[in-house]
This record gives sequence, C-alpha cells and structure tokens, in this order.
Amino acid sequence: MSKVQTSLRLDEHKLYEAKEILKNLGLNFTEAVNIFTSMVVATKGLPFDVKLPTKEFQKSMDELQMKKGKSFHTTEELFKDLDS
Repeated sequence: MSKVQTSLRLDEHKLYEAKEILKNLGLNFTEAVNIFTSMVVATKGLPFDVKLPTKEFQKSMDELQMKKGKSFHTTEELFKDLDS
C-alpha cells in the first residue's frame, strides 16, 4: 500500500498534549492518525458519536461557566448532596 504525505493545521497546545498522551499509550501521532483514518473507513463515518448537547446539559455547562454550579470540598459532601 502506498503512503502519501499530508499536512494539518492544529492548535499547537492540543497537538503537544495529544502527542504526550499518545506517547503514554505507545503510539506516535502518525500511527494515531492512521488508526483514526482506518476507523473512519471501517465505520463509514466518525468512529464516535457527534451530538449537540441537550438543553439540560447546556444549562449545566452555562451554570458552571458563570460559577453558579455547586462545589464540594470532599467526595463525601458530593455523595451526601446526590443522595438528598
């Protein structure tokens, strides 16, 4: 199978972060892109769901961005709140 060279425009910070994660997985960036490409072909689409957020999820995200979400100092506090 012949190989072709391509170029991508990526966010620099995300590229370095992704390369570090892939390194910890024993992969380099090229190998990961090849896996992704193979999965796109095998699934005839993106190999993961792409969805718009639900209204409830978006409301929660908006609250967090406005610092209106609940915060907890311990997991015990969190679980106590979840049980109430």
